[in-house]
Amino acid sequence: MFDLDSFLAELTASTAESDPRRAARDVVDKAMATPRAVVGAISLPTGGISMLHHSPQLTVINVAWAPGMQVMPHDHRMWAIIGIYAGAEDNRFFTRGDGGELVERAGRRLDAGDVCVLGSDTIHAVANPTDRLTGAIHVYGGDFVNQPRSQWGPGELVERPYDMADITRQFQDANVAAGLLP
Repeated sequence: MFDLDSFLAELTASTAESDPRRAARDVVDKAMATPRAVVGAISLPTGGISMLHHSPQLTVINVAWAPGMQVMPHDHRMWAIIGIYAGAEDNRFFTRGDGGELVERAGRRLDAGDVCVLGSDTIHAVANPTDRLTGAIHVYGGDFVNQPRSQWGPGELVERPYDMADITRQFQDANVAAGLLP
């Protein structure tokens, strides 16, 4: 059985460990060992983001990707851990080229039960390759809400400040396209 309060307490306690990223990964690994239990506790009815915990040391969000949804390349500027509890998530990874352009690297598909650790310099784009909602817990090693970050897009892949309004529109458009919202 997945207990959200206990999960968040363990994640919060992980910030005091000598290697908080490893400690947080252990917590997420344990939760993703039974992804169906997580679905029963926190699944969202449409694509969107739900804040589960926010502090200067740790941010935890519940993300539901609408079917077919794609999110433009972006960075976090802090470590992150992604745990998939339903569906699948395709991640495309990038680095900055010599001229500042994005250079695509190998990608990775995450399925229900999978956990992926991202470094603080990771740039990625995310897509839901399925015809149903994908559910994921994203854990960030810091204040994800107030951290300045970058996005590449919408449109031309030019680096610009991260704009939450762009992401909100992407979730809205994906929900409408999938028939989850009118």
